[in-house]
Amino acid sequence: MLYAVVDIETTGNGYKGQKITEISALIFDGKKIVDEFTSLVNPEQNIPTFITNLTGITNAMVRNAPKFYEVAKKVEEITKGTIFVAHNVNFDYNIIQAEFKSLGYDFKRKKLCTVRLTRKIIPGLPSYSLGNICSGENISINGRHRAKGDAEATVELFRRLLERDDNFTINSFLNPRSRQATLPPLLDKIVVDKLPETFGVYYFKNLAKEVIYVGKANNIKQRVISHFYDKKKKEQTMCLETADVSFTKTGSELLALLLESSEIKHIYPKFNRAQRRAGEAVGLFSYEDQKGIIHLAYNRLKLAPNAIMKYYSVAECRTHLESLCAEFELCPKYCHLQTNVSSCFHYQLKECKGICCDKETVENYNVRVREAIKSVGIGAENLVIKEKGRTKNEVGFALILDGIYKGIGYLDASQDEVLKTPEEYQFFVTPKKDNRDVQRIIASYLKKKEKLKALENGEISI
Repeated sequence: MLYAVVDIETTGNGYKGQKITEISALIFDGKKIVDEFTSLVNPEQNIPTFITNLTGITNAMVRNAPKFYEVAKKVEEITKGTIFVAHNVNFDYNIIQAEFKSLGYDFKRKKLCTVRLTRKIIPGLPSYSLGNICSGENISINGRHRAKGDAEATVELFRRLLERDDNFTINSFLNPRSRQATLPPLLDKIVVDKLPETFGVYYFKNLAKEVIYVGKANNIKQRVISHFYDKKKKEQTMCLETADVSFTKTGSELLALLLESSEIKHIYPKFNRAQRRAGEAVGLFSYEDQKGIIHLAYNRLKLAPNAIMKYYSVAECRTHLESLCAEFELCPKYCHLQTNVSSCFHYQLKECKGICCDKETVENYNVRVREAIKSVGIGAENLVIKEKGRTKNEVGFALILDGIYKGIGYLDASQDEVLKTPEEYQFFVTPKKDNRDVQRIIASYLKKKEKLKALENGEISI
């Protein structure tokens, strides 16, 4: 069996923009190097200073070097029929594959990762970086962060792994049904194998056991694995740091969404940007003026404690208010989106029915305002939203009291039959904070349920 032990140096501009500046492929038969190809590569873009400081490769050095399309045929030929081996193989393999793809060629090889192999065959090391492993194994690196130097060190490491592989680990990694080569280098396959295929929330953790990402899934195992195939820079960076994955089953998608939102705001993982926001600062409220016209307006929560809905920023609130204005044909003047005007500009565009210039009755206008208010959030009612539990005889639920989300909980089906009012469920709930995101999740769920019910009753058609 032949192995192509490969190392590349790049411009370091993220996975999508990263271009190769040097490549080395050493063909190894398990005992000795039988062929090799090493070359600088003109990346056709600037090499950042910090990359030059790391690798020593300058723009001047690659200016007259061959471009990748000029070495592509040699790379394809020398690696044909070999197992592609690299330290953190997905990095090198994906970038080389992307270079070939830009030329219209589909580059495919079986892969082995010396990071993952070392973790299996030499467990318990404090670090699995190439430099630290080689230091511990007394493997000299003649040219660290240069393609040939790192590739030669990887060959020697791989040779020792072959010698110590008493449990046929390498053969198991090459099994077509094994996902070893696609998993993050720090993550054990056993962890992924034990993930359940059900609704829930999963947690990516680094070597220090810190949660770096929280996600929700309808199928936890499937969703976790999907991250490993994602080519986005954020996903690749996150996966490189992932050393463990834990999970919490929820029984339903709604309860998974609610738990995910709560956990993100509690833990603040570094790779969750969308919901990792500070507390709400702005509130939407309504009031009636002397003419009896209902206004929608927004203000800081301290000045609007009885808000219909809370927001993280004025911009978010205005955007939502503009959508309400358009959907229910409300007047921007009375939604405080246009100020110091006698009549709104929307009336000229026939997007306002004319309440601002006495062309519509107060009664008719207020009907639509009330409909808009009703569509916002989850209302002021007491509500128990029942879902499937984590087991066959369990009921999961989300609790809302006086329009405020209280949290989620689980009951035996027999216990659930005894409870009569929403207030009684609060003794079985795991308390969670109410916020804009959970209100949006629940409102969306209720709207979808209402639509499905109307479809079943033949009230609407699609």
